[in-house]
Amino acid sequence: MEQGLTKIVNGRRPRAAGLSPTVLRVSKEYVAAIDQGTTSSRCIVFDADGTVVSVAQREHRQIFPRPGWVEHDADEIWERVDYVVREALAVESITADQLAAVGITNQRETTLVWDRDTGKPVHNAIVWQDTRTDEQLRRFAAAMSEDEFRRRTGLPLAPYFSGSKLAWLLENVPGLRERAEAGEVLFGTMDSWLIWKLTGRHLTDVTNASRTLLMSLETLDWDPRILAATGIPAAMLPEIRSSSEVYGEITEGPLAGVPLAAALGDQQAALFGQTCFAPGEAKCTYGTGSFLLLNTGTRPVTSAHGLLTTVGYRIGDQPAVYALEGAIAVTGSLIQWLRDNLGLIRTAPEVEELAKTVPDNGGCYLVPAFSGLFAPHWRADARGVLVGLTGFVNRGHLARAALEASGWQTREVVDAMNADSGTALTTLKVDGGMTGNELLLQFLADVLGVPVVRPVVAETTCLGAAYAAGLAVGFWPDTDTLRANWQRAGDWRPERDRAEVERDFAQWRKAVDRTLNWM
Repeated sequence: MEQGLTKIVNGRRPRAAGLSPTVLRVSKEYVAAIDQGTTSSRCIVFDADGTVVSVAQREHRQIFPRPGWVEHDADEIWERVDYVVREALAVESITADQLAAVGITNQRETTLVWDRDTGKPVHNAIVWQDTRTDEQLRRFAAAMSEDEFRRRTGLPLAPYFSGSKLAWLLENVPGLRERAEAGEVLFGTMDSWLIWKLTGRHLTDVTNASRTLLMSLETLDWDPRILAATGIPAAMLPEIRSSSEVYGEITEGPLAGVPLAAALGDQQAALFGQTCFAPGEAKCTYGTGSFLLLNTGTRPVTSAHGLLTTVGYRIGDQPAVYALEGAIAVTGSLIQWLRDNLGLIRTAPEVEELAKTVPDNGGCYLVPAFSGLFAPHWRADARGVLVGLTGFVNRGHLARAALEASGWQTREVVDAMNADSGTALTTLKVDGGMTGNELLLQFLADVLGVPVVRPVVAETTCLGAAYAAGLAVGFWPDTDTLRANWQRAGDWRPERDRAEVERDFAQWRKAVDRTLNWM
């Protein structure tokens, strides 16, 4: 490993175009990634092979002020981030001098406003799952058509995205609009909050900015017409930068002096960590929700089937790479719901054991439209349903129906993606916490009809942030080196009869119909 690092730092291996010319010392052995997620924050340290060296993780509270409302305490999140960074470094007695760079990946769309001088949040962060913004979205649609929003941003008018959440804050926190127009408060998604806390700079990257409903996919900057239509003051918005570049040195704490050199929304970070660098390559991450991204190259592709057009990543001053995305709101959080709300299981991994006690779902289907339906339906009026119940159904059938819900929702997204891209998916790379569940992975292969592949490093959100940060400072010379690091841990191939799968899928679609028009 030392020999490989020496080659990099002495400049004898090629560098990717547009990257920082930073020269490293041989003592730089690791890259760290901070993953600020929906339910927890983590810090993972990687070596030059992309191997995990140490991990620390800590949950934070989920705040539910009203039905459909979800909030986080940003100060609590910062405390958790500081804690996991210190713990991850302490595990292997790693010092800042040994770190080449730090990257950030984060829950996307979660919206925060804080005081420019004091750093105090003016309100809890409004989480991406929150559905309170119907009134703001109606006003957006009256000012500019949904088709025009989609053309400019690649996104539909939905409460999922940050713009309407920010508008809600401006309209409901007393005096906030006036303070925003005066430049006294700052807006950001969680990447911006962490960058500001670590470096004092008010920045975001193109992937997170592309999820706000406020950024032009064409210019990769805030869209003046949209800001006028939504009433969002430009003075409170962060500067948009590339995903992989040095934003500045961290100013204090255990990471003081280390370059902060990457930020990507969590799903784009997973695309990067799965090394999906070529058009047509796709991954799906199974976490709180699930998100399938397909690399479409350096030109955005408009979806006609309910998918999102988003920025996949941008390395330095290279052209941005775009992606089609299918966003599923509830997958892993459905297992948490079985555990925490119903008491059906004691720990999340027990769901697989319980589901294996039965050969099938017993005819029941669970559609977890807790916050409406995301891709490809985009129905904020939907609510969750459990259908097909008979006296035969038991706990095992419910557990199996919950796992199958992730598979069927993925099938809907893949069908839409195949229709948009004109090319059928041939393999699906998967990652995230749920991919430890092999029953789920086999079900995915069966319902998709393609091989499902899991890498050795399943938590690829952190790996992608680390890769992007390492590229920015020359720790890794190019994306080909990152591809060489990727290793297959296992794959699952279709086994079920296709006619049987299609009959079950038809039943699932009937269940989805029952979720609509509840609100």
